[in-house]
This record gives sequence, C-alpha cells and structure tokens, in this order.
Amino acid sequence: MRLSEHLAARGRTKTPLVMTHVVCGYPSFEDNWRELEIMAAFGVDLVELQFPFSEPSADGPLFVKANQESLAHGTTVDQCFEFMARVSAHFPFRVLMMGYYNTAFKMGHETFVRRLAEAGAVGFILPDLPVEEAAELHALAAAADLAPIVLMTPTNTDARLHTLAAAAQGFVYVVARKGVTGGSTTMNEDTAHFLGRCRVATPLPLALGFGVATREDIAFIARHADIAIIGTAALRAWEAGREEGLREFFAGLGLPTGA
Repeated sequence: MRLSEHLAARGRTKTPLVMTHVVCGYPSFEDNWRELEIMAAFGVDLVELQFPFSEPSADGPLFVKANQESLAHGTTVDQCFEFMARVSAHFPFRVLMMGYYNTAFKMGHETFVRRLAEAGAVGFILPDLPVEEAAELHALAAAADLAPIVLMTPTNTDARLHTLAAAAQGFVYVVARKGVTGGSTTMNEDTAHFLGRCRVATPLPLALGFGVATREDIAFIARHADIAIIGTAALRAWEAGREEGLREFFAGLGLPTGA
C-alpha cells in the first residue's frame, strides 16, 4: 500500500512524522497553496485536504468557520478534487482526503474512490462513518490502494478498539481527548496510557491529534506515538500572521528533520 510504504520510508529517518490539515478553499485556494509550500519546507509528511461541508460535526469553531466560509465562497467538490490532483503532483508529502460521509454517499462509493485515486490521494478520513457501515467503501478503497483511516477515542472500550483496529489501514488516528478539534489538550500520563491501549489493539502507526500545538507536544508524541497531527494551531497561526505567522509557528515546534 502506498501510504504504508511512505510511512515506513519516512519513519526510518525521523520521529515523529507530521500530518497537517488544510480546508480547501479557505481562505482561498491560492492561500492554501502558500500554506502547503510552508508545510513542505518544514518537512511535513502527510496533509489532510478537507473538503468543506455544511455540518462538520467533528470540528471545532475555527474549522467550522473555515468550512462555512469556503462554501460561501462557492467551493465545490470538483474544485477540491482538482486541487488535490495539483497538490499530489507537486509536493513531496502524501495527501489524504478529510471530510464527511455525505460527500461519498452523494457521488456513490465507486465514483468517490475512483476520483480520489485519480487525484493522487493515498487515503481518506470520514469521522462520521461507523466502521460497521463502511465495509463496501473500505473494500473498494483497498482495491484502489487507498487507506481508510479509522479514529480511536478515549471513550472506546478495549473491545471496541480491537473492532476498530480490524477495519484500519495505513495508520490509526488517535483522538487525544473527548470533544471536537481546536481545544487545548494536556499531554500527560492519561494520554500515554490511552496510546498504550491503542498499541495493544493495532500494530499500525499511531497518529495523535486534537490539541497538538507546542514543542512539548511534539516531544511527547515522539516518545509515545508515531505521527503528530497539527490542525487548528496551524490555521490559528495563519489567521494571526499569514505566511510569516505560519513559518514562525512551525519553526517553534522543533520538528524533526529527515529524508
């Protein structure tokens, strides 16, 4: 699988790997491109391209605003796929689609998977799709060499973690705390314990997200997980200072370097 091979190759020379997040069309596709250029310069390994949706249930206020404004500007699914294809062809990091199941449902599973593959994606994250209802989509994804990314949360029982692990490919998205994106998270013994439970459930790399924002968070993830997911904090830095603000933010994280 392309994603697994990419993670293995990158993981041989650096830890943790880094995944970032961009909402397509917010503030504009031109701004998205400038954000991605900065992310690439700091060695980001993966990027979630979020297809904006009117009811982004897993997102906090800043990403809700970004989704709503992108849609208000007229961003379409076709534009998102076209942008993904440009990004995949130009940058060294790998791209995943992040969004909500309505996008896949409306266009049909086969078309959704085909268009992701044609646009160069290596996987997708649909946080509102239960694994019990995802068998057909996941089978189509496997045939197209796309990884469906599954989320594990602190409220999951050990039995549930094993059920989720059975459906996971590529890596597992570990949610650091209850709630939506954008809030603060204290990385502590409870977080480490939860990551340990996830390690027992799956051999896949663990990507920790929801509240990753500081150099100390990156150091914690380097000790306990495999991939740091940076979303709201990067967008907040862009909102505050655009290119210079985003560069300063990434420079302050002390990100690892590697191939």
